[in-house]
Amino acid sequence: MKSKRVILGIVLGVIVVGALYLINRFWIAPATTLSSARATTLSAKGDSSHPLAPEFSLTSLSGQTIDLKDYRGKVVLLDFWATWCGPCRIEIPEFVDLERKYASQGLRIIGISMDDSPDPVRQFYQQFNMDYPVVMGSDKVGELYGGIFGLPTSFLIGRDGRIYAKHVGLTGERTFVREIQELLAAGPNQMAANFVAAGGGPGSDDINVETPAEANSPVPGVDVSKLTPAQLTEYKQMLSSEHCSCGCGYTVLQCRQVDGSCETSLKMARAALAKLLRKNTI
Repeated sequence: MKSKRVILGIVLGVIVVGALYLINRFWIAPATTLSSARATTLSAKGDSSHPLAPEFSLTSLSGQTIDLKDYRGKVVLLDFWATWCGPCRIEIPEFVDLERKYASQGLRIIGISMDDSPDPVRQFYQQFNMDYPVVMGSDKVGELYGGIFGLPTSFLIGRDGRIYAKHVGLTGERTFVREIQELLAAGPNQMAANFVAAGGGPGSDDINVETPAEANSPVPGVDVSKLTPAQLTEYKQMLSSEHCSCGCGYTVLQCRQVDGSCETSLKMARAALAKLLRKNTI
């Protein structure tokens, strides 16, 4: 009986050792290798999954020119808000505290007011003791950042100028603190290779941005700046002759102009542009 127990123990020991080997061989080791390879690739090429923050140059309430490119090397919290927005009134005092706490480490906050007039914004600015720059926004500025469909909407931009997180609606201060600390840990102009968004917000793949040429285009979301006037006319005719397959009932051109967030019409418009360009290069 005793010998059977010994044999059983040996067999179980062999099974455990074998299982540990297989786990290491086919699970842990590959995962570690992939993680290491990804970190090496990101370090060499930059993380294309985090889009570069579209640049803008706007005048603050105090008359200062706020140019986003001047903030490269800093961590930027870009906040789209309005004076009439209840959740904004809750978040902004927290942002004032964050700016004071982390400014020496490289944090900068820029407020983009979506109010129609600067008058209530100036009153709000003084009432809430805001000490970071606030500029007046517009739909065009919002479109650069994929469209602002709810307030507040905040973006966290790393030292490398890329967007790492997006938060729509009231977001807890702890979430911002965790993400800000992660981004501040990166070196100047370096990517935050191991950044993980807190609070269950959208992943970087869900952050859509546009260039100024795309945002200001007669076909929103599509850069037509290199087309000749004749080509642009032909292109718009192409989009007007085809209906968007999203079910809206509009033509592709109408859908782009009415609903800039429609991914279906955007894909169709870009496909039509590629077709037109191929036609003109043959």
